Amino acid sequence: MRQKTLSRVYGSVVVLLLLAVYSGYVARFVGPNEICALTVRCVFVLERPDTWLPWIATAHPNLALAVGLFGFVVGIWRLSRGQALFPVERWGLMAGVVALLLQGLQPFWSAVGIRAYSDAIHLSLGLLALTAFGVAWLSVLPSFQAFPGSQFSENKGVRFLGISLLLVTFFLLSSGYAQGIDSHSQACGGWPLCAGGWVLSQWGWYTLLHRLTSLLALGGVTGVLIITWRSYSHDAIALPAVTALAILFLGQIGLGGVMVNRGYPQDLVALHAFNIVALWLTLTVFVFRVWVRLPQSERQSTDTVPWQTRLKAYFLLNKPVIVALLLVTTYTGMVLAARGIPDARLTFWTLLGGALAAGGASAINQYIDREADKRMQRTAKRPIPAGIITPAQGLAYGVAACWVAFFLLAVMVNLLTALLTLAGMIYYVGIYSLWLKPATPQNIVIGGGAGAIPPLVGWAAVANDLQVPALFLFGIIFLWTPPHFWALALVRRKDYARAGIPMLPVVLGEQATRRQIFIYTLQLVALTLLMPLVNLTGHLFLLVALTLGGGLIYAAWRVLRLPGNRPAYQMYRMSSMYLALIFLALVVDVLV
Repeated sequence: MRQKTLSRVYGSVVVLLLLAVYSGYVARFVGPNEICALTVRCVFVLERPDTWLPWIATAHPNLALAVGLFGFVVGIWRLSRGQALFPVERWGLMAGVVALLLQGLQPFWSAVGIRAYSDAIHLSLGLLALTAFGVAWLSVLPSFQAFPGSQFSENKGVRFLGISLLLVTFFLLSSGYAQGIDSHSQACGGWPLCAGGWVLSQWGWYTLLHRLTSLLALGGVTGVLIITWRSYSHDAIALPAVTALAILFLGQIGLGGVMVNRGYPQDLVALHAFNIVALWLTLTVFVFRVWVRLPQSERQSTDTVPWQTRLKAYFLLNKPVIVALLLVTTYTGMVLAARGIPDARLTFWTLLGGALAAGGASAINQYIDREADKRMQRTAKRPIPAGIITPAQGLAYGVAACWVAFFLLAVMVNLLTALLTLAGMIYYVGIYSLWLKPATPQNIVIGGGAGAIPPLVGWAAVANDLQVPALFLFGIIFLWTPPHFWALALVRRKDYARAGIPMLPVVLGEQATRRQIFIYTLQLVALTLLMPLVNLTGHLFLLVALTLGGGLIYAAWRVLRLPGNRPAYQMYRMSSMYLALIFLALVVDVLV
């Protein structure tokens, strides 16, 4: 079988196992009377996470059966290949098949032990199967092949810490699952110490041990993080993985404490379950990577850039001007939803999470575009192509910022806001940067949806839902994006051509681009004028929209009629001011 096809088969098994473990953890927190019957008597409401969990829990038996059969067949089929397997792949498949077989003995575990122990064994076997098939999958990927000349003695410290951390985390996840939300979890109320003092039941001491062990593991994560940043600063897999691991671990501990103190709200239960599978998969990837790869800092020169320059470089990775503009649109969504000044605390956490998410996604985008950026005059001095920080460090920062943003918004705001932010990050990085940007001249049109999500985030932060006014804000940014960036593309068309990026002026020519700028500008202004007509805004906004829209149309007309780069650059600058001012007008219109 071709390696790409084999990788997809293993990837499918791993994804199904991830979903099975996640849904199984959720099922532990959903009572048997709450699980949806086959007649579908449950209601799913987007802004109510308590309606999500019964559906997820109901899916667990079916997912478990599907992945059990599929994984078993794949494992036996591959093992029958004999000598054609990598040694690590063979051991991973053997362990995975055995774990799946033992999973079928769940009724036996329930019969011979108490429910909590049988549930803990059930999750433990699921994690073992996930790890085993994950290792088999990684072993066939080129990025995880052993580096020639790598010796165990050359990175045995980080290997030892990684394996130890894997074992401790396995205990933590299994023991935490055993507690669940029944009487065992109530045996140690309060967090981090038990609220009832030191006179505890057996399960109270067990729960307290679980929490203290998590602090011990946090120390191990810190040690691994420091060693990896020193020894693997050029490894674009190990460094981002260990950085994400540290954030996920802190998030897991924090979520556990918040869950206890808030009485296990179901939105945090869903997030806690998601974090378990993300943490375990990230840890597995990291340990396997450092096991097969030599610390790259030993093969490359040490970076001697001053720490002040490096700190500034990390700040610039965020593209602070763009982040500031996105925060203006986010705050506008909050004001419209609140019909006034939103709560200061809510505003702080929403804007902080939004800034981290936008900055993190920008850093990941610059990692993806690092080779193209080297060939473009406009971007050659960015931190990664300029060599101020390594690509791995830029990627690690971006991943960390995105995870921190997600946790902050989920815990301090609401889960819908966090999920919308996550969707925006995936849209920008996955759909736009990886797929659309190098593939089609319509990259800006389709990819513009990523930049249009912040006002939805702001609205959801206040209202915990999405309504028509928020969609108008989305539409304004969506229609604003093409003429703004096409104007820049006209000025920098040679740069884009040299980098091999199929922007509209490069593919269809200047005149076609100028026509599209004018058409999209007319549509944008028309949309803003539609808002007062449907009573979404007042007369003040109508006056400002007419004034700003007239100026923008004139600038777009000049781009259409006049040759040269000057009209296009003026359009680019004016469109930036237009977006900020039109959203500011929306805020003022609500407040006066």
